[in-house]
Amino acid sequence: MRHHVRLCHEFGGTNRRERGDDRFSSAAFPVTMIDMGDPGMIGIFTSEATIASSVRRSAEKGILSGSELARVFAWLRPNDLVWNYWVNNYLLGENPPTFDILYWNADSTNLPGPMYCWYVRNTYLENKLREPGKTSVLGTPVDLGKVAVPAYVLATREDHIVPWRTAYRTTELLKGEVRFVLGASGHIAGIVNPAAKGKRSYWSCDALGTDPDAWLAAAKEEKGSWWADWSEWLARFGGARMKARARPGNTKFKPIEPAPGRYVRYRAV
Repeated sequence: MRHHVRLCHEFGGTNRRERGDDRFSSAAFPVTMIDMGDPGMIGIFTSEATIASSVRRSAEKGILSGSELARVFAWLRPNDLVWNYWVNNYLLGENPPTFDILYWNADSTNLPGPMYCWYVRNTYLENKLREPGKTSVLGTPVDLGKVAVPAYVLATREDHIVPWRTAYRTTELLKGEVRFVLGASGHIAGIVNPAAKGKRSYWSCDALGTDPDAWLAAAKEEKGSWWADWSEWLARFGGARMKARARPGNTKFKPIEPAPGRYVRYRAV
Protein backbone atom coordinates (compact mmCIF):
# COMPACT_ATOMS: atom_id res chain seq x y z
CA MET A 1 0.00 0.00 0.00
CA ARG A 2 1.38 3.38 -0.98
CA HIS A 3 1.14 6.12 1.56
CA HIS A 4 0.62 9.83 1.75
CA VAL A 5 3.35 11.80 3.49
CA ARG A 6 2.82 15.14 5.18
CA LEU A 7 5.81 17.34 4.54
CA CYS A 8 6.33 20.61 6.36
CA HIS A 9 10.05 21.27 6.26
CA GLU A 10 11.20 17.64 6.17
CA PHE A 11 13.65 18.21 3.37
CA GLY A 12 14.82 14.61 3.28
CA GLY A 13 11.35 13.53 2.23
CA THR A 14 11.54 15.55 -0.96
CA ASN A 15 14.29 13.42 -2.47
CA ARG A 16 13.29 9.90 -1.44
CA ARG A 17 12.62 8.97 -5.06
CA GLU A 18 16.19 10.04 -5.80
CA ARG A 19 17.23 7.27 -3.40
CA GLY A 20 14.91 4.72 -4.99
CA ASP A 21 12.11 5.02 -2.40
CA ASP A 22 8.72 5.30 -4.12
CA ARG A 23 6.41 4.49 -1.20
CA PHE A 24 4.80 7.93 -1.13
CA SER A 25 2.03 8.78 -3.55
CA SER A 26 1.39 12.41 -2.53
CA ALA A 27 2.78 15.24 -0.43
CA ALA A 28 1.29 18.13 1.55
CA PHE A 29 2.90 21.44 2.47
CA PRO A 30 0.73 23.20 5.09
CA VAL A 31 1.73 26.82 5.91
CA THR A 32 5.23 26.16 4.60
CA MET A 33 7.86 28.43 3.05
CA ILE A 34 10.26 26.86 0.58
CA ASP A 35 11.24 29.90 -1.46
CA MET A 36 12.38 32.36 1.22
CA GLY A 37 12.83 35.29 -1.13
CA ASP A 38 10.15 37.23 0.75
CA PRO A 39 9.81 35.76 4.27
CA GLY A 40 7.83 38.67 5.67
CA MET A 41 8.32 40.02 9.18
CA ILE A 42 10.20 36.96 10.37
CA GLY A 43 13.07 38.01 8.11
CA ILE A 44 13.89 40.69 10.69
CA PHE A 45 14.83 37.94 13.15
CA THR A 46 16.90 35.86 10.70
CA SER A 47 20.09 37.81 10.10
CA GLU A 48 23.82 37.15 10.43
CA ALA A 49 23.68 38.77 13.87
CA THR A 50 20.85 36.55 15.14
CA ILE A 51 22.55 33.43 13.81
CA ALA A 52 25.78 34.39 15.56
CA SER A 53 23.82 34.86 18.78
CA SER A 54 22.06 31.51 18.32
CA VAL A 55 25.41 29.79 17.72
CA ARG A 56 26.75 31.16 21.00
CA ARG A 57 23.69 30.09 23.00
CA SER A 58 23.44 26.67 21.40
CA ALA A 59 27.14 26.09 22.11
CA GLU A 60 26.38 26.63 25.80
CA LYS A 61 23.20 24.51 25.99
CA GLY A 62 23.37 22.35 22.87
CA ILE A 63 19.86 23.47 21.96
CA LEU A 64 17.84 26.46 20.91
CA SER A 65 15.08 26.60 23.51
CA GLY A 66 11.45 26.44 22.49
CA SER A 67 10.70 29.44 24.69
CA GLU A 68 13.11 31.54 22.64
CA LEU A 69 11.39 30.56 19.42
CA ALA A 70 8.03 31.34 20.99
CA ARG A 71 9.21 34.85 21.85
CA VAL A 72 10.28 35.43 18.27
CA PHE A 73 6.89 34.36 16.93
CA ALA A 74 5.11 36.49 19.52
CA TRP A 75 7.01 39.62 18.50
CA LEU A 76 5.81 39.16 14.93
CA ARG A 77 2.37 40.21 16.25
CA PRO A 78 3.22 42.30 19.32
CA ASN A 79 -0.17 43.99 19.77
CA ASP A 80 -2.00 40.66 20.00
CA LEU A 81 0.67 38.36 21.44
CA VAL A 82 2.76 40.63 23.70
CA TRP A 83 1.17 43.92 24.75
CA ASN A 84 -2.31 42.43 25.07
CA TYR A 85 -1.09 40.13 27.86
CA TRP A 86 1.13 42.80 29.38
CA VAL A 87 -1.87 45.08 29.87
CA ASN A 88 -4.53 42.53 30.81
CA ASN A 89 -2.43 40.18 32.92
CA TYR A 90 0.36 42.29 34.41
CA LEU A 91 -1.27 45.71 34.72
CA LEU A 92 -4.91 44.70 35.26
CA GLY A 93 -4.27 41.44 37.08
CA GLU A 94 -6.56 39.38 34.86
CA ASN A 95 -5.97 35.68 34.27
CA PRO A 96 -5.37 34.57 30.67
CA PRO A 97 -8.56 33.19 29.10
CA THR A 98 -9.00 29.43 28.78
CA PHE A 99 -8.26 28.86 25.11
CA ASP A 100 -7.30 25.52 23.57
CA ILE A 101 -5.22 26.97 20.72
CA LEU A 102 -3.37 29.28 23.12
CA TYR A 103 -2.51 26.28 25.29
CA TRP A 104 -1.36 24.32 22.25
CA ASN A 105 0.78 27.26 21.12
CA ALA A 106 2.48 27.38 24.53
CA ASP A 107 3.72 23.79 24.14
CA SER A 108 7.04 24.84 22.64
CA THR A 109 9.74 22.49 21.35
CA ASN A 110 13.49 22.72 21.81
CA LEU A 111 15.62 22.37 18.68
CA PRO A 112 19.18 21.03 18.32
CA GLY A 113 21.37 24.12 18.08
CA PRO A 114 23.51 23.11 15.06
CA MET A 115 20.40 21.99 13.15
CA TYR A 116 18.66 25.32 13.77
CA CYS A 117 21.67 27.35 12.67
CA TRP A 118 22.07 25.24 9.50
CA TYR A 119 18.38 25.60 8.74
CA VAL A 120 18.23 29.39 9.13
CA ARG A 121 21.39 29.95 7.09
CA ASN A 122 20.49 27.61 4.21
CA THR A 123 16.87 28.71 3.96
CA TYR A 124 16.12 32.19 5.28
CA LEU A 125 19.54 33.77 4.73
CA GLU A 126 20.79 32.12 1.56
CA ASN A 127 17.52 30.72 0.15
CA LYS A 128 19.26 27.60 -1.11
CA LEU A 129 16.38 25.15 -0.88
CA ARG A 130 14.73 26.50 -4.01
CA GLU A 131 17.96 26.00 -6.00
CA PRO A 132 18.47 22.44 -7.35
CA GLY A 133 21.36 20.69 -5.64
CA LYS A 134 22.36 23.60 -3.40
CA THR A 135 21.47 21.68 -0.22
CA SER A 136 21.93 18.02 0.65
CA VAL A 137 20.22 15.71 3.13
CA LEU A 138 21.89 12.44 4.14
CA GLY A 139 24.33 12.94 1.32
CA THR A 140 21.66 13.31 -1.36
CA PRO A 141 21.26 16.68 -3.13
CA VAL A 142 17.76 18.13 -2.83
CA ASP A 143 16.07 19.03 -6.11
CA LEU A 144 12.44 20.04 -5.64
CA GLY A 145 11.98 20.03 -9.40
CA LYS A 146 12.18 16.23 -9.22
CA VAL A 147 9.27 15.95 -6.79
CA ALA A 148 6.75 14.53 -9.23
CA VAL A 149 4.10 13.26 -6.80
CA PRO A 150 0.88 15.31 -6.53
CA ALA A 151 1.22 18.04 -3.91
CA TYR A 152 -1.30 19.90 -1.77
CA VAL A 153 -0.02 23.36 -0.84
CA LEU A 154 -1.97 25.15 1.89
CA ALA A 155 -1.54 28.71 3.12
CA THR A 156 -3.64 30.87 5.46
CA ARG A 157 -4.65 34.40 4.61
CA GLU A 158 -3.64 36.13 7.88
CA ASP A 159 -0.54 34.06 8.61
CA HIS A 160 2.13 36.21 10.30
CA ILE A 161 4.81 33.50 10.11
CA VAL A 162 4.37 32.20 6.54
CA PRO A 163 2.95 34.93 4.27
CA TRP A 164 0.49 33.26 1.94
CA ARG A 165 1.93 34.86 -1.20
CA THR A 166 5.32 33.43 -0.29
CA ALA A 167 3.79 29.99 0.30
CA TYR A 168 2.21 30.29 -3.16
CA ARG A 169 5.70 30.26 -4.71
CA THR A 170 5.92 26.56 -3.91
CA THR A 171 3.55 25.90 -6.82
CA GLU A 172 6.33 26.94 -9.21
CA LEU A 173 9.00 24.71 -7.67
CA LEU A 174 7.41 21.26 -7.79
CA LYS A 175 7.21 19.11 -10.91
CA GLY A 176 4.00 17.19 -10.28
CA GLU A 177 0.34 18.15 -10.09
CA VAL A 178 -0.15 20.91 -7.50
CA ARG A 179 -3.30 22.08 -5.76
CA PHE A 180 -3.09 25.39 -3.89
CA VAL A 181 -5.68 26.23 -1.23
CA LEU A 182 -5.89 29.39 0.88
CA GLY A 183 -7.53 29.09 4.27
CA ALA A 184 -9.00 31.86 6.37
CA SER A 185 -7.44 33.05 9.66
CA GLY A 186 -3.83 32.63 10.75
CA HIS A 187 -0.94 30.22 11.15
CA ILE A 188 -2.53 28.12 13.89
CA ALA A 189 -6.27 28.80 13.92
CA GLY A 190 -6.42 28.46 10.14
CA ILE A 191 -4.90 24.97 10.33
CA VAL A 192 -6.57 23.69 13.49
CA ASN A 193 -10.08 24.05 12.09
CA PRO A 194 -12.08 20.80 12.42
CA ALA A 195 -14.58 20.29 9.64
CA ALA A 196 -17.33 19.40 12.11
CA LYS A 197 -17.30 22.95 13.49
CA GLY A 198 -18.25 24.48 10.14
CA LYS A 199 -16.12 27.52 10.91
CA ARG A 200 -14.27 29.94 8.63
CA SER A 201 -13.75 29.31 4.91
CA TYR A 202 -11.15 28.64 2.24
CA TRP A 203 -10.43 29.66 -1.36
CA SER A 204 -9.50 27.38 -4.24
CA CYS A 205 -8.87 27.67 -7.96
CA ASP A 206 -7.44 25.02 -10.27
CA ALA A 207 -5.78 27.53 -12.59
CA LEU A 208 -2.33 28.36 -11.22
CA GLY A 209 -0.12 31.12 -12.52
CA THR A 210 2.82 33.18 -11.35
CA ASP A 211 0.71 35.94 -9.76
CA PRO A 212 -0.87 34.98 -6.40
CA ASP A 213 -3.20 37.99 -6.43
CA ALA A 214 -4.53 37.03 -9.85
CA TRP A 215 -5.11 33.53 -8.50
CA LEU A 216 -7.05 34.92 -5.53
CA ALA A 217 -9.17 37.13 -7.79
CA ALA A 218 -10.23 34.03 -9.73
CA ALA A 219 -10.59 31.74 -6.70
CA LYS A 220 -13.93 30.62 -5.28
CA GLU A 221 -14.64 30.92 -1.57
CA GLU A 222 -16.01 27.80 0.11
CA LYS A 223 -17.58 27.89 3.56
CA GLY A 224 -16.18 25.62 6.26
CA SER A 225 -12.83 23.96 6.88
CA TRP A 226 -10.23 23.15 4.24
CA TRP A 227 -9.98 19.72 5.89
CA ALA A 228 -12.87 18.45 3.79
CA ASP A 229 -11.17 19.56 0.59
CA TRP A 230 -7.89 17.95 1.64
CA SER A 231 -9.64 14.70 2.57
CA GLU A 232 -11.30 14.54 -0.84
CA TRP A 233 -7.99 15.29 -2.55
CA LEU A 234 -6.17 12.59 -0.53
CA ALA A 235 -8.75 9.95 -1.41
CA ARG A 236 -7.53 10.02 -5.02
CA PHE A 237 -4.10 8.72 -4.02
CA GLY A 238 -4.79 6.38 -1.10
CA GLY A 239 -4.75 2.61 -1.29
CA ALA A 240 -7.28 0.17 0.08
CA ARG A 241 -8.94 1.17 3.35
CA MET A 242 -8.57 -0.90 6.49
CA LYS A 243 -10.28 -0.89 9.84
CA ALA A 244 -8.60 0.95 12.69
CA ARG A 245 -6.95 -1.23 15.30
CA ALA A 246 -9.09 -1.91 18.35
CA ARG A 247 -6.03 -1.53 20.58
CA PRO A 248 -2.65 0.17 20.03
CA GLY A 249 0.55 -1.82 19.68
CA ASN A 250 1.21 -5.44 18.76
CA THR A 251 3.12 -8.44 20.11
CA LYS A 252 6.46 -6.84 19.25
CA PHE A 253 5.70 -3.22 20.16
CA LYS A 254 3.73 -2.82 23.38
CA PRO A 255 1.94 0.42 24.31
CA ILE A 256 4.11 2.50 26.63
CA GLU A 257 1.47 4.54 28.42
CA PRO A 258 -1.81 6.39 27.81
CA ALA A 259 -1.75 9.51 25.64
CA PRO A 260 -0.50 12.20 25.63
CA GLY A 261 2.63 10.61 27.14
CA ARG A 262 5.13 11.48 29.83
CA TYR A 263 6.87 14.19 27.80
CA VAL A 264 4.13 16.70 28.67
CA ARG A 265 5.31 16.63 32.28
CA TYR A 266 8.71 18.03 31.38
CA ARG A 267 9.16 21.77 31.15
CA ALA A 268 10.89 23.04 28.03
CA VAL A 269 14.03 25.06 28.77
